Amino acid sequence: MTALLVGRRAPSRLRVVAWRFFQSTQGRIGFGVLVLLFLLAFAGPALSPWSYTDKDFTAFLSPPSAEHWFGTLQTGADVYAVTLRGMRKSLIVGLLAALVSTALAAVVGAFAGYFPGWTDRTLTWGADLLLVLPAFLILAVMSPLFGAGQWVLFVIMLALFLWMVTSKIVRGMTISLKQREFIQAARFMGVSPVRIIFRHIIPNLSSLLIVDATLNVSAAILTETSLSYFGFGIQPPDVSFGTLIADGSRTALYAPWTFWFVAGLLVVTVLAVNLIGDALRDAFDPASRRPR
Repeated sequence: MTALLVGRRAPSRLRVVAWRFFQSTQGRIGFGVLVLLFLLAFAGPALSPWSYTDKDFTAFLSPPSAEHWFGTLQTGADVYAVTLRGMRKSLIVGLLAALVSTALAAVVGAFAGYFPGWTDRTLTWGADLLLVLPAFLILAVMSPLFGAGQWVLFVIMLALFLWMVTSKIVRGMTISLKQREFIQAARFMGVSPVRIIFRHIIPNLSSLLIVDATLNVSAAILTETSLSYFGFGIQPPDVSFGTLIADGSRTALYAPWTFWFVAGLLVVTVLAVNLIGDALRDAFDPASRRPR
C-alpha cells in the first residue's frame, strides 16, 4: 500500500487548473467558440474562390448568394473574404499586443518591487506617466507611421498603453514574495537578483499574468477596432474589424450584410475571450467553488 501511494504522483498544478477550467461551462463554451473562430479566420478563406483583394465588377452591393456567401461591398469585394481577413488581422493584433503588454508588466513590476529605491521610483514614475498620457491621441498622431506593412509597429505602440495597471499589481505582489522563505534561501545561496526574478518571482505570478494576458486580448481587439474605425489603426489596403465596420456603417441601412456579419463576429470574439478569462480566473483561484 505504501509503495502504491509513493508511486502515485500528485497531479501537477497545470493539470488541476486545466481540469477546473474545462469543468466550467463558460470555459468550455469560450474555448470552443474561440477555436472555431481561429479555424474560420485561418482556414475559412481556402473554402471560398474569392480573395479579399478580388473585385467582382458585375456585383456591387450584391446580397448574400451562392456565389458570394456574405454578399459584396460597394467596391465589389467579397464580404466573406474581407471579413475573415479582417478577423485574422484583429486576432493577431490582439494576441500579440496582449502578450507584449503582459510581458512588459511582469518585467517592470517585478523589477520595481524587487529593487527598492531609485529603480522602483523610476519604473513607477514611468508607469504613472503613461497612465495620464492620452493614449488615443498619441496613437492617432502616430497613425501615418502605421502604413501598409507597418502593423507590427502599431502592435508595439498599442501594447505600450496596456501594461501599467498590471505592473502595479505585480510590483505589490513582488514585494510580498521577497519575504518568502524560498526567495530568502535563494538570496543566501548567492543567486543573482535577475535570476531570482525570472526563475522564482515571475513564475509564481503566472496565474495573474495568464488571466491578465487573456483579458488584454479583448481589450486590445476593442482598442484596435476603435482606432481603425476612425482611420488611426490598421491602414489600407489591409483590413481589420475596425476598418470593415467603418466601411459597413455607411451602407448598413440598405445593405445590412456589409455591416452585421463583421459586427457579429466582433461581438462573438470578444465574448469568447472574456468567457475564457473569467473561467481561467476561477480555475486559478483555489478558493473558488467547484464548478457544477
